[in-house]
Amino acid sequence: MAKISKSNYETELKPLQIELNRIANWVQKNNKRVLVLVEGRDTAGKGGVISALTAHMNSRWCKTVALSKPSEQESGQWYFQRYLAHLPNAGEFVFFDRSWYNRAGVEKVMGYCSEQQYKDFLIQAPIVEQLLLDDGILLFKYWLSVDQDEQEQRFQERLQDPLKQWKLSPVDLLSREKYKDYGLARTAMFDATHSKKAPWTVVDFNSQKLGRLNMIRHFIEQFPKEHITIEQPELKPLSGKALEEQFSADPKPIKSYYV
Repeated sequence: MAKISKSNYETELKPLQIELNRIANWVQKNNKRVLVLVEGRDTAGKGGVISALTAHMNSRWCKTVALSKPSEQESGQWYFQRYLAHLPNAGEFVFFDRSWYNRAGVEKVMGYCSEQQYKDFLIQAPIVEQLLLDDGILLFKYWLSVDQDEQEQRFQERLQDPLKQWKLSPVDLLSREKYKDYGLARTAMFDATHSKKAPWTVVDFNSQKLGRLNMIRHFIEQFPKEHITIEQPELKPLSGKALEEQFSADPKPIKSYYV
């Protein structure tokens, strides 16, 4: 498996993150709405790539949505309802760490939905997405691919790391025995919901660092290379009497405030 050192990864990531900021300014200037669905097996690296994408973006312009198990009230709603409540506003990015495609994956494989609910979803999802596209939302759907051996190794790493054990849910542990079933469900999902206007993009994430770089590069390529001029603020130096007044105006805090 191809690998990349941490230093080389960080070197390659920085200019991509600068470019992401240019795109964010373009999205703001043009009042675009960007919706990114990040899907994949457990341990694929969904949270990590979203963190890399958003690390240096203005937090007012982007948000990450990772919904937990639906409440009793949400379970009685139209399936898409709680997801659509988080759609981006003008000038915003929204990144879904798992999305409505839970129904075609974990809910189907683990038996959390009925067969009819599953079939209805595969029919409705392309219709819902077409409506989003028709309204001008820029929709991107990514699947992070990871082999079973690599997935199992990551499960073991999480088990040994006290800082990552919270990522091992009972559902994650059960999924280890259903690798093939998840693969079949993914293929059926692709067949039903992949289209020219709302395609799935599969990214190899057996190396998470290389996967992040490749996905971010692909994401950047989907936007115009228009140069956005950002007016630089002028930071005049403080000097003379004004400087003395500023420094003398801030009283020293009580010693007990210090750690």
